[in-house]
Amino acid sequence: MTQPAEKDAQIRDILRSVKRIALVGASPKPERPSHRVMGFLLSKGYAVVPVNPGLAGKEIHGETVYESLAAIPGAIDMVDIFRASEYVGGVVDEALALDPLPGVIWMQLDIVDEEAAQRARARGLDVVMDRCPAIEYPRLIG
Repeated sequence: MTQPAEKDAQIRDILRSVKRIALVGASPKPERPSHRVMGFLLSKGYAVVPVNPGLAGKEIHGETVYESLAAIPGAIDMVDIFRASEYVGGVVDEALALDPLPGVIWMQLDIVDEEAAQRARARGLDVVMDRCPAIEYPRLIG
């Protein structure tokens, strides 16, 4: 089991190293957490690519929405998942099919899938579950 200080160090390293984030489950609705988190990440200088099959081709926060991770041109450093836990396995499998692989799978608050996390870790990816980068960034980086 990772100790809290080690987990904080891992999360701090992730937030300092990633540049391009695919946000799966992005919403154009300002009241939705995914919308607010995307705006926060953009404000901190990250490139954020929204993923939502029902909104493909539209824009959220001025960024083009893609139907899937595979449809995104170029490499992704982190996949931030705003989907219910029962859908995480499919998102992780889609991420594991990418070339190059992303370095990080991040599951938002209340989202946990141990089996999917194990598959990602087995391929060398870092995994964060039940956390929000918009909470962790100010707490760990300032």
